[in-house]
Amino acid sequence: MKHSIIVTLLLFISLSNAQEKKESFSFSLDQAIEYGLKNNYAAINAGKDIESAKQKKWETTAAGLPQINAGLDYSKNFVFTQQGISGNAFNPGGDPNAVSTIAFGTKNSMNARASLSQLIFDGSYIVALQASKTYLQYFQNAKTKTDNDIREMVTNYYGNVLLAEENISILEKNKATLEKNLFEAKETYKNGLIEEETVEQIQITLASINSSLNNASRLVDISNKMLKITLGLDIDDELILTEKLDDLTIKNVDLTTTNQSFNVNGNVDYQIAENFKEQRRLEYKTQKASYLPSLAANVNFGYNAFSNNFSFLNQNQQWNNFSNLGVSLNVPIFSSFGKRAKTQQAKIAFEQAQTQLTEAEQMLKLQYDSAKSNYEYSIEQYVTSKSNLKLAERIENKQQIKFKEGLSTSFEFTEAQRQLYSAQQNYLQSMIDVINKKTTLDKLNNQ
Repeated sequence: MKHSIIVTLLLFISLSNAQEKKESFSFSLDQAIEYGLKNNYAAINAGKDIESAKQKKWETTAAGLPQINAGLDYSKNFVFTQQGISGNAFNPGGDPNAVSTIAFGTKNSMNARASLSQLIFDGSYIVALQASKTYLQYFQNAKTKTDNDIREMVTNYYGNVLLAEENISILEKNKATLEKNLFEAKETYKNGLIEEETVEQIQITLASINSSLNNASRLVDISNKMLKITLGLDIDDELILTEKLDDLTIKNVDLTTTNQSFNVNGNVDYQIAENFKEQRRLEYKTQKASYLPSLAANVNFGYNAFSNNFSFLNQNQQWNNFSNLGVSLNVPIFSSFGKRAKTQQAKIAFEQAQTQLTEAEQMLKLQYDSAKSNYEYSIEQYVTSKSNLKLAERIENKQQIKFKEGLSTSFEFTEAQRQLYSAQQNYLQSMIDVINKKTTLDKLNNQ
């Protein structure tokens, strides 16, 4: 008994903790987009890429600024290195062919040093500074592209959730109507006024509706989780969408958008292609700069000390200072045309990037024309499907009345129902198409 009480308490605590971790969120579409731009996983990493690029830019800049290094070297000689000398080097009367050895140095030595170096001129460094700005701009453009993708994904998934929820609502209404029709048909069949086939036709239609309803319930759960992941939420969090599919569709019906001229220079994909071209140009410029001489200078200073005993920490230890100035000039003269080959490769790559930029410009213009056409068509389909739905509802209602009065066959009634269900689905799809096509058009305009 005691054991079961403990287990129950542990389960209760575990469930309580799980409930505490679960959060609830309520978003309109604009609020969802704003939240996703800050918390989407890709958006977070894109922001970190920019910070990393800024550090890379400073790394490049620092390479041409003063560099200071210091060090401490200690050496202990266990056995001295012997140096060979001629036999009469210190003894003029000795045998000149004889060889003797002598050792130089002390048992211990220490060297404390510091150096200051400065790049004075290097053409490649100047180009590298320009390239670092382009490098940063690339990641800023990539962040903009990521944000545009997130806006599109959030809008699409938000619309998909609303679509699935609206579909469930319609299917439940259809199911309720069919269940009522089936009940009435069974009662009429018992009285011998209709054939059994009529009841079976309604049962088939009801079974199809039940299947569609179950599938729609699964889809709304999946769509909801996909939206949560896109927003950067935990999939177990509660998410409430405050907008309706009808309202969202009406907000996106705006034909004035298609009257605007397309500015390809404002498109982020074009900007990235232009950024790529600039990188290739600077690489070409770097190779040309390698023909220029480079000049650098350094200053070294320090102290050294020698002792047969480790006495470097004693106050009376003698330290000897040293200092020097060095200037280095490097002038490229001949590389067996290796540099020329690299320069030509960079030039070809730059020309290819120019061609790719032109291609990107033409493709983006085509994409815009296509997106504008698709958006206009989606609005036309929305208006048409809305009108067709009203007609299908009137036809189905008339057929239902005729069927109950025995003036219409079960086949005609079932066909009217199917026509209504098809019109309902077309209407739902037309609404989501308007939202998605408008989002695609806005994305091309960097909106």
